[in-house]
Amino acid sequence: MTVLLVAIGAAVGAPLRYLVDWAARARFGVVSTWGILAVNVAGSLLLGLVVAVPAGPAVTAAVGTGFCGALTTWSTLGYDTFRLARAGARRAALTNVLLNVVVGLVAASVGLLLAGVVAG
Repeated sequence: MTVLLVAIGAAVGAPLRYLVDWAARARFGVVSTWGILAVNVAGSLLLGLVVAVPAGPAVTAAVGTGFCGALTTWSTLGYDTFRLARAGARRAALTNVLLNVVVGLVAASVGLLLAGVVAG
């Protein structure tokens, strides 16, 4: 049953990541990394919330592992960063990594804090 919940969450998270990235690239240009930053930060925030609230194993599997795991992406971050560096935009490549990691960690921390406030 857990595998099915993970698969259902992933079936929602992966297309959403694609659509957010597609929309950001359409808005800001094909070389934009804003879409991946957005999904990584949003997924980190949500995962912070999920692990901090007393959610059962089913919710953790579907939302935490499935949805957040498929929504966020380390591989696309790596690819985008490599692509920027290879094009000579090394400062943009470094900024891309730093933004995703630092803002993602801050977002996860905010999620943990918000869950604490909500849970009382």
